[in-house]
Amino acid sequence: MGGEELGDVGHGVGRVLGQLAGGSLGSVDDHPAAEPVGARSHPLGSEADGAVEDVAAEDRLDVVEGEDDVDELDRRGECGDLAVPPDADCELRLEYGIGPVRDVHLGTRLEERIGGHVSDEGRRDSETLLDGLDVDPDLPAERCGAGVELGLAPLQHRPHPFLEAHGPVVSWIAMASTADLDCDVVVIGAGLAGLSAASELEAGGIDVRLVEARDRVGGRTLNHSVGDAPEDVVELGGQWVGPTQHEVLRVAREVGLKTYPTHTDGENILEDDRGRISRYRGTIPRVNPIVMADYGQAALRLDRLAKKVSTEAPWTTPKAERLDSETFATWIRRNLRSRLGRETLVAACRGVFSVEPSEISLLHVLFYIRSAGGWDPLLDTEGGAQQDRIVGGSQAISIRLAERLGDRVELERPVQDIRHDAEGVDVDGLRARRVVVAVPPALAGRISYDAPLPAARDQLTQRMPMGAVMKCMAIYDEPFWRERGLSGQAASLPGPVQVIFDNTPPNGRPGVLLGFLEGADARKLGAEPPEVRREVVVANFARLFGDRAKAPVDYAERDWSADPWSRGCYAGVMPPGAWTQYGRALRAPIGRIHWAGTETATRWMGYFDGAIQSGARAAREVVAAERAEAAAAAPVAPP
Repeated sequence: MGGEELGDVGHGVGRVLGQLAGGSLGSVDDHPAAEPVGARSHPLGSEADGAVEDVAAEDRLDVVEGEDDVDELDRRGECGDLAVPPDADCELRLEYGIGPVRDVHLGTRLEERIGGHVSDEGRRDSETLLDGLDVDPDLPAERCGAGVELGLAPLQHRPHPFLEAHGPVVSWIAMASTADLDCDVVVIGAGLAGLSAASELEAGGIDVRLVEARDRVGGRTLNHSVGDAPEDVVELGGQWVGPTQHEVLRVAREVGLKTYPTHTDGENILEDDRGRISRYRGTIPRVNPIVMADYGQAALRLDRLAKKVSTEAPWTTPKAERLDSETFATWIRRNLRSRLGRETLVAACRGVFSVEPSEISLLHVLFYIRSAGGWDPLLDTEGGAQQDRIVGGSQAISIRLAERLGDRVELERPVQDIRHDAEGVDVDGLRARRVVVAVPPALAGRISYDAPLPAARDQLTQRMPMGAVMKCMAIYDEPFWRERGLSGQAASLPGPVQVIFDNTPPNGRPGVLLGFLEGADARKLGAEPPEVRREVVVANFARLFGDRAKAPVDYAERDWSADPWSRGCYAGVMPPGAWTQYGRALRAPIGRIHWAGTETATRWMGYFDGAIQSGARAAREVVAAERAEAAAAAPVAPP
């Protein structure tokens, strides 16, 4: 949980939205040219097509101070007949779609605002744009938009050639002078979900602050250097991206990061439940055909059941209560005949969810499968969720997103209290219109809320625990296993390290073997001293890769259950009964509180892709809620 100081506007309560469209007040949604939040392309230029350039100094407006300067603006025809008290501090913001076109701060500052940029086609003097607005002097000062007394006459719109060419100015925002708001929206948590939400809101011209409890951004991603070059890193947190995870791949490209394939060349290793070690190529190991058939039919049944699950509302799935009353362990016992088949599926459950099958609802397993597009994509390397890695480490995505937000991000600011009512929110002293809580439900439940959350939401946070996982890496001078024709990938049913990968950086040195302790093994060994864990993990590697694995030059590990701002990985899971009894509360906003985080995603829940999707969804909710509030409060335009 976490924040920062944001933007040019750190003043004003009662920000009021009133919709202007062709001379009448209405919703932005009524105009076909309006774009969704975060859209980069509009008539004022696109960052994507390179049409953006810095606003020239001569195009910026002057600072105005007091009544004399307002009179001068009026004399020059820039303010019409605005009746502004000498001590007023208010803002008139003209917007196209979501992004602001012009702000006029009377009593503080006049300046252009399009995130600091405007295209050649869109560049116009603010005087010209403002001339498209006029004020009816016969109308008395009234409540503007959502109803804050500003002493401003209601604005009337007069068509202007610029507006006729590029679409109407669709909204104006008036800001009161009581300095009660620090920003429009506070986002809590600077993982990928929070950074996604903050980035979308900021791109839409919304004043946002992103607060983070840690001294870094990235949430459950964390780079660890193993060499001198920038790409010589391994990840102590989440690390992989797959070919169908389109959101994270898009964001990685946008921030200038590349991917490289997980190393798969060579033979894989399987240690069966009796300790017998075999080598194989491809996805399927050489085991008893009966065991293979047993596991295969179970995977097929899971996929078939998952296709019936609604990712938007799993509790509406046919026979949802029956599926949600059964643990995955029960289903495994009933549907697999062979011991090795059952043990393999148990190990797969630990690898995907980092919990024991007895701790998780069958409905949640099916939802997870559906959100990923199948059982195999969750487990596979080539073509699956483990196919690629980020050059420079996965945390680099968050770092670069945070750099774009600049001083809007504030670190080492854990959130303890959220006060909320119909007027706004107070997040540990930060005052805003809304808040996006982008941390796992288990952590969101530790925040104190006033007014208290509804019972269903509070109960949900008590029933969605985090998985237990430790990432352990032995570092060697070189990846010696490759010389022996091994890929570095291994599955060990006796464990305790059951899943192993070659985690060597892209330049090929140093060699790194990555092993996971998950579920019960993570909890058991997490209680042991670090030196004991290292001994156990390295011995596990040596069983599979030989004596050279006994002597790493370095060792690194991360116990995510011990991290006070995560309390586990990979994600929160639903035990039996949670989806059907409390699932409706997972994403539903509560007044001015909105929820994000990979746990709230409908696609690739538990992964980077789900986190980014959830942040964008929360940002859209905020914008939609503000528009609806403005439309409900907007005065009816005179005929």
